[in-house]
Amino acid sequence: MHTSIINMTLLQKLPIFLTLASAIRSVLATPTIQSPAIRSRSSSSSNNNDDEDDTPLPLVIWHGLGDTFSAEGLQSVGELAEKINPGTFVYYVRMDESASNDRTATFYGNVTEQVAKVCADLASHPILSTAPAIDAVGFSQGGQFLRAYVERCNAPPVRSLVTFGSQHNGIVDYRACSAADWLCKGAMALLHSNTWSAWVQSRLVPAQYFRDPRDLDSYLESSNFLADVNNERELKNKTYAENIAKLENLVMYIFEDDTTVIPKETGWFEEVNGTEITPLRERPIYTEDWIGLKALDKKGGLVFKTNPGEHMQVSDQALEETFTEFFGPLTKSFSRDSQVSDEL
Repeated sequence: MHTSIINMTLLQKLPIFLTLASAIRSVLATPTIQSPAIRSRSSSSSNNNDDEDDTPLPLVIWHGLGDTFSAEGLQSVGELAEKINPGTFVYYVRMDESASNDRTATFYGNVTEQVAKVCADLASHPILSTAPAIDAVGFSQGGQFLRAYVERCNAPPVRSLVTFGSQHNGIVDYRACSAADWLCKGAMALLHSNTWSAWVQSRLVPAQYFRDPRDLDSYLESSNFLADVNNERELKNKTYAENIAKLENLVMYIFEDDTTVIPKETGWFEEVNGTEITPLRERPIYTEDWIGLKALDKKGGLVFKTNPGEHMQVSDQALEETFTEFFGPLTKSFSRDSQVSDEL
């Protein structure tokens, strides 16, 4: 009884702990461009004729855990996108106009409600709502949240979705805490011990994409977010698969030396159970096409990429290549790997 009272007290104080911990460790989710140089795309690289509308589609960016929409690193990503495709309107997803509150919401909140808010915000935005389509970039957890946007509302519709170090297949462990960061350690320990409680699943963001292959029953029964958007329960939502299949591109980056996202292969929807790794194309979520990935792959729109370095150490080259290859005007055409499509 005494232990239960202590745990409840910790739960009630956890939002305060998370706010402080996020301020200490926000660097984990902030994309760091490794080269400070920003180079404009030359006019010769344009794929469009003069008589075509070369206005780039708007770009929506959703940041990761411990970050905020106004962070310098995130803003520099938007500036680079505008340099590569001049005229790009960039929108930074936020849960609150206060940077502090926005950061807190990356730890504390109901993800289903957060995605619904973004759906409403984008649908009512004077520029985004009138665009024929948008492009989107999600960093870390922002990647799977943008995928949920595509599945659940997708108005305005996303053309190309790029995710960096995202947790599409969930995580089996929470982010590493430094030896001296007792706030982080305490919060993570509490999350581990109460992951599947209704309180945690409706309030603590990382818990809502926790997925342990060794305990799928608890996950399927209690997950507030990931089990739904991955269509893993018996009753499937056909709209999710239809909307993902409508994408032109889903580009998924993982970081080669990522020790923050566990396992890093989750960024490619791979199943990691101990030392056994099952590639996406061998999993039921793909073979039975639960969320439209197979249909998207057949038309050449499913792209797997790697980035050197640790979590969110995004290379300048990777960003430039991404913005050049997958973003730009509505009339932009995309190269396809016909060999992969023929093999599927």
